[in-house]
Amino acid sequence: QVQLVESGGGSVQAGDSLRLACAASGRTFSSTYAMGWFRQAPGKEREFVVATRWIGANGYYAEFGDSVKGRFTASRDNAKNTLYLQMNSLKPEDTAVYYCAARPSRAAVTDPGEYGYWGQGTQVTVSP
Repeated sequence: QVQLVESGGGSVQAGDSLRLACAASGRTFSSTYAMGWFRQAPGKEREFVVATRWIGANGYYAEFGDSVKGRFTASRDNAKNTLYLQMNSLKPEDTAVYYCAARPSRAAVTDPGEYGYWGQGTQVTVSP
């Protein structure tokens, strides 16, 4: 089994930055797992934010959702089994619960239904 624990959420003003972290643990977790972030605002469906996949010696490839491209970046620390999401130039529409997800595959996908492991979520609130 794999456990995912998110941290770093909070309340900020528009234009501010936040960094979320997702720490993975469990006997079966591997640095080759695809990991990603999704978010869900009240009354809306879960939205794709970023998916990362291991590409070998060159590290990780990250694919971003259209609504966050150019503002969000992602990185992974293999030594800590942690995925980070750096969120810059935050907007009120970024307000949501952010969920970390992982799947035992090198293929990073944007469909939340393809991920088998989820964290409990962390709230991000952006005020105008």
